[in-house]
Amino acid sequence: MTFHSQSSLPVYRHAELREIEAAALAARPSPTLMERAGLAAAEIARKISADGGRGVLVVAGPGNNGGDAFVVARHLKAWWFKVDVVFAGTPAKLPADAQAAFEAWRDGGGTRHPSIPADGHWDLIIDGLFGIGLQRDLSDQYAGIAGVINRLSARKLALDVPSGLDADTGRVRGCAVRADHTATFIALKPGLLTLDGPDHCGEIHLCTLDIDMPATPTVGSVIGDDIMRSVLPARRANSHKGDYGSVGIIGGAPGMTGAALLAGRAALQLGAGRVYIGLIGEAAPGYDPVQPELMLRSAHDIAGLDQFNVLAAGPGLGQSPDAHRLLSAALQIAQPLVLDADALNLLAADPDLQQLAAGRSAPTLLTPHPAEAARLLGRDTASVQADRIAAACEIAARYKSSIVLKGAGSVCALADGKWFINTSGNPGMASAGMGDVLTGFIAALLAQRADANTALLAGVHLHGAAGDALAAAQGQIGMTASECITAARSLLNRAR
Repeated sequence: MTFHSQSSLPVYRHAELREIEAAALAARPSPTLMERAGLAAAEIARKISADGGRGVLVVAGPGNNGGDAFVVARHLKAWWFKVDVVFAGTPAKLPADAQAAFEAWRDGGGTRHPSIPADGHWDLIIDGLFGIGLQRDLSDQYAGIAGVINRLSARKLALDVPSGLDADTGRVRGCAVRADHTATFIALKPGLLTLDGPDHCGEIHLCTLDIDMPATPTVGSVIGDDIMRSVLPARRANSHKGDYGSVGIIGGAPGMTGAALLAGRAALQLGAGRVYIGLIGEAAPGYDPVQPELMLRSAHDIAGLDQFNVLAAGPGLGQSPDAHRLLSAALQIAQPLVLDADALNLLAADPDLQQLAAGRSAPTLLTPHPAEAARLLGRDTASVQADRIAAACEIAARYKSSIVLKGAGSVCALADGKWFINTSGNPGMASAGMGDVLTGFIAALLAQRADANTALLAGVHLHGAAGDALAAAQGQIGMTASECITAARSLLNRAR
């Protein structure tokens, strides 16, 4: 997936979009939304298929997405492209607007094939089988068509969403078209941005169709790049390390010391004035030779101190009785608290800890991956991944917290019901220690007096942006969490 926005953009679910469409048609019935959508997509097709010599294959489905495809085909034909249309439906059963689009294609001399020609050669394939209304797995007929599209070597442009992809969740409905580009209409959809969406939509082109959007903002948004410019105020010349906060980190049990050190290094290099790391066990090192500015202590010493602006617990914490006692103490502090890794697993397993978390007055920020989120909800991982937004929102409400459900298209949810999808990041970040670094980033921003929700959103977006910068410079393979710290520091300073 390629989609980055300088500012926050709204994201709408299927039901919300249907209401917007109805209001738009009532306010401006002509030209129809289908005509506007088809023209917008045709212009994108023309740009990405500069040489139309080998032609374009347009695959039209049995509903309104098929109508969009007929409009695209009509415009491309008028622009002298060689256009082959495959219609997987029955004209008489098309919705009214789609039927009008089909008739306009036919009346203009357009023809159609019942199936994809075996001997065809095209520069571009336009997927107009199914759009946002798909509520079931693709049947054998349509799954077969999607499979043929995927096997063809030409570039692929999906209309609104790739066929077979659930627009609300990003879940693949049996199988789905893998597009190189997606022309999405009116507004962004969650399914393009999270779970399997990024693997299927390619570069996203947002076509707003000149629709007046509702005055009431949606509860869902994309995190924009501008959050990195606004998360922290400018530093005064007359300042000292105490002005930039103290971070305490509890974790680093034997065999997992590196996790706590990574979180501490991340917090220090993202601007925290002082960082203390409380390590569990007798064999803890006296100092960090890579980052000697970190102050290493016993975890119990850290838990007993109250001078921290923010406390993070979980990186390398383990699940020992000692870890449980430390987490219980952390949940009772009056400062913001970031919980990750085994802190989340301990929390999920103990109703008493859950009661402490829900009763906190200071901000609590949770950073689970899907398996940890499943434990927090008492479910399996598959059910969390089936609707990542719903799962994130449920955790935020249950634990009265702000959370990030990590993964492809990380979902941030706030206790008030608002949610955000992050579009920065890449598969190179699937390596050890990345979650520990994210915890350190969020803690550092909190220590510097950033609002808790802003610190979460900015930390998540910056984390992914650092991974993107590294991938652009060096490639995705072999990316390490330590490298992300340095890249994030550079990005944050440049953004500000």
